[in-house]
Amino acid sequence: MRLAPVVLLLAVTALPALAQRGPVIVIPGKAGVPVYINGIDASWATVEGEFGLDHPGSVPTAVIYRPVVVTAPPKPKDYYPESGKRPGYGRLEIVPPADRVLPAPAPTYYRSWTSGSAQGSVTEYPPYAPPAVVISPRSGQRNKSTDEKGKP
Repeated sequence: MRLAPVVLLLAVTALPALAQRGPVIVIPGKAGVPVYINGIDASWATVEGEFGLDHPGSVPTAVIYRPVVVTAPPKPKDYYPESGKRPGYGRLEIVPPADRVLPAPAPTYYRSWTSGSAQGSVTEYPPYAPPAVVISPRSGQRNKSTDEKGKP
């Protein structure tokens, strides 16, 4: 009865150790950070003959590098809001002639802002006597500046 869990545990723990004998595909651990082998980017390449700490350097490592794939940037999708037609290129600019009649100048306009304090006293006290403040000693704590007998 106990033999089946023991065999299962042994199989689950021993099989990953035997998996290092075959070819390995190099997968980068973080996007955008390449994995270099012998000074060349080996991301997504196949590595054969590397046995790790089992037999380091016993077989020369063969790296089958991935093919260089050059892709063009994707064409941006068109967006035509309401009409469904492509908008015109640029903006419609009308250059007026130099000898045209100019409009009347605009009237002058000024605006200013100021800030200041209101008149009166700065501190307003309540119209009644506030309650007395009583500071009670803390129980269970000693003053660190005195010794056991209460002397500083």
